[in-house]
Amino acid sequence: MTKGTMKSLAIAALVLLSSACVKVPPYRVPAASVPESFKEQPPEGWKQAQPSDTALRGKWWEIFHDPALNALEEQVSISNQNIKEAEANFRAASAAARVARSALFPSVTGSVPITGSQASTRLATPSAGVPIGTYAVPVDASYTADLWGSIHRTVTASAINAQVSAAQLQNAQLTYQAELAQDYFTLHGLDADEVLLHETLDSYSEYLVLTRNRFKGGIATDADVAQAETQLYTTQSQLADLGVQRAQLEHAIAILIGQPPAQLSIPHAPTSVGPPAIPVALPSSLLERRPDIAEAERQAAAANQQIGIAKAAFFPTLTLSAAAGVESTSFVNWITWPARFWTIGPQFAQILFDAGRRNAQVVQAQAGYDATAANYRQTVLTALQQVEDNLSTLRVLENESGILDQAVKSAQRSLTVSTAQYKAGTATYLQVITAQTIALQDQRTAVDVQTRRMAASVLLIEALGGGWDASQLPSAQQVVTVQ
Repeated sequence: MTKGTMKSLAIAALVLLSSACVKVPPYRVPAASVPESFKEQPPEGWKQAQPSDTALRGKWWEIFHDPALNALEEQVSISNQNIKEAEANFRAASAAARVARSALFPSVTGSVPITGSQASTRLATPSAGVPIGTYAVPVDASYTADLWGSIHRTVTASAINAQVSAAQLQNAQLTYQAELAQDYFTLHGLDADEVLLHETLDSYSEYLVLTRNRFKGGIATDADVAQAETQLYTTQSQLADLGVQRAQLEHAIAILIGQPPAQLSIPHAPTSVGPPAIPVALPSSLLERRPDIAEAERQAAAANQQIGIAKAAFFPTLTLSAAAGVESTSFVNWITWPARFWTIGPQFAQILFDAGRRNAQVVQAQAGYDATAANYRQTVLTALQQVEDNLSTLRVLENESGILDQAVKSAQRSLTVSTAQYKAGTATYLQVITAQTIALQDQRTAVDVQTRRMAASVLLIEALGGGWDASQLPSAQQVVTVQ
């Protein structure tokens, strides 16, 4: 090895040692405004029944104690095609991080070139006009030194992007699980509506018989019969319309569990229970428990790395290259010790003029970080809004449900009185029909409120993160090492 080569290598080593002085732009989680407590309080009774903050975990749907719902939810993560797509995207992002990590190591290539050549006879050389065969086994190695941390930051950014993809996968699972639960409770709310309409039709059929008999006896008019028929047929059409909505919800649930609609039939089961008490922690816990917030925070961290990568472009790059092998013009003497050769040496490269491109790239990276930080803060605010919305919805609907219970009882009493008066001849059938309409409307509203309470409880669980925790994200080390 010549003195010049040794000197160059020594200089390269000193530069490598000095690279530790280059500082990476510090990253801190963007500050977000989070109150100490939620404005809306849980419905009455939840405070006593509320479990500890750690009770809402993994299979959150089990809090409803519905075996049929449990069986459907178990299939979402396994068979839902959108979740499979998100899982494949996570694997691709992890592989991309390992691709980036490979740049930290030298690349080594080998070949076995066998070439023939002949110099022009017009050249005054000993080999002019004489064919020459060359046999070689070279091994080339090159390594780009990470002087300013650009490669390390690229690896880190790729690993963080894989974490982003992992959070997206978790968010997709939570979204589709919550969507299934909402469809499930809405479907069984329609079942409760259907039971109510069937009972109402039986009653209306009896009223129609009553009016026809009174018409035959000359007590009632044909208008009374027509009104009773109208009430009956209108309710029948309402019952038929429920079938359309129920079928569509059943089809939607089938798609969510990755099945063709023809392969799923959900038995009729009217919703009869109220929403369970859901553990509601402090607002600050949302920062760790919502996968979409974790996704936004990791995006900000990745964007911060891009600033360091852009700034590293202002410094020179050092590439170390070496080659060794055997080479000969004789096949017999090809693989012999005297046929060996080697070369080694560093190469520095520095951009001298780029018309402001690197400066613009730094500004672009900083703007990109600012955008992701703003997105993170907005995601936190949206999460707080969703929790507040569903807490207030549950509280208001619980109060409305109690009022409706009283309204239904009063409407039933009014119908009983109107019917008795009609039979006694002191009231017209219009009064009966009015009482019937109000009673049915109140009953259907009560069923609808019950369904909305169940849907709101699902949305609240989703807004709270469904029991997920940011600690479940794979670490950067796991991302770049797991095969």
